[in-house]
Amino acid sequence: MKIAIITGAGGLIGSECVDFLADKFDKIIGIDNNLRSYFFGEESSTNWNIKRLQDSHSNFEHINCDIRNYEGLEKIFANYNNDISLVIHAAAQPSHDWAANEPITDFTVNANGTLNLLELTRLHSNKAVFIFTSTNKVYGDTPNFLPLVELDKRWEIDESHAFFQHGIDESMSIDQTKHSLFGASKVAADVLVQEYGRYFGMHTGVFRGGCLTGPNHSGAKLHGFLSYLMKCTITKEAYTIFGYKGKQVRDNIHSHDLVNMFWHFYQAPKSGEVYNAGGGRFSNCSMLEAIDLCEEITGNKLTFSYSETNRIGDHIWYISDVTKFKNHYPAWNWQYDLKETMTEIYSGIKSRY
Repeated sequence: MKIAIITGAGGLIGSECVDFLADKFDKIIGIDNNLRSYFFGEESSTNWNIKRLQDSHSNFEHINCDIRNYEGLEKIFANYNNDISLVIHAAAQPSHDWAANEPITDFTVNANGTLNLLELTRLHSNKAVFIFTSTNKVYGDTPNFLPLVELDKRWEIDESHAFFQHGIDESMSIDQTKHSLFGASKVAADVLVQEYGRYFGMHTGVFRGGCLTGPNHSGAKLHGFLSYLMKCTITKEAYTIFGYKGKQVRDNIHSHDLVNMFWHFYQAPKSGEVYNAGGGRFSNCSMLEAIDLCEEITGNKLTFSYSETNRIGDHIWYISDVTKFKNHYPAWNWQYDLKETMTEIYSGIKSRY
């Protein structure tokens, strides 16, 4: 029997993993305790998505377990042992704003939870591939010190800089920078995943995501930028832009394209490898450009206000360079551009309201 374990199975990336992998494994075990509703309120509950997965895939089993609960996780791993060939760790506390309110909760979920999963994989299924959904926040605010140019609706990096053509690559330092507490907890997890690969020789991969998005995102004010923005445009709820004149830029990768990266890595895994993972130059936008696109797709005008105070540790301009991954796995490429992704997000939200 070939089994995949997916943490955060009710979330955006976890649920995409279940959909993508259900016909490729005998059994998919999804670990999720709907902690997202604790972080961001009941409107961000992932229960609807778990039910959708249960209804859609007969080989999907949902287990309600907190990743901080070592004993609870151990029962799952001990039950299946070497039948487990893939662990995708997509569960997290994902907001740098929220982390400042409960730093211990944030760290124990993001860092200790990751350590629990790594150690149990090593003890029970050490031949399994372990994939970790990391974040570009591990680079802290270092990207904000790149030479940036202000354009009409976005910030852009000066075209003379090495990062201009493709974006930021894995050579950017993670030291001497303000990460936010969320960024710091993800750094700890990120380095642990690398170390279990390098020290113990396990097949581990770290994917430092840009803006991860898609139709199954339970977007909230503090997390899920494009999903929440589209939701506000549809429902005519007021939206607030925080700092940088609304010209801050993010690259955006559809959850399917990210999980397809995972799939390529699983088929030819490496040990302790790190990849930046985002929409790159193929799919990116500023806040103002995203608002324009939401209004175009919905036919509604967004009601928004502007605050001069930017979020601590927020990036002014961030575009992922995925050249390294493409060189390692040349058969992979993006399938969803920004407008296709946003249109799917619109359809997904409309179907739930």
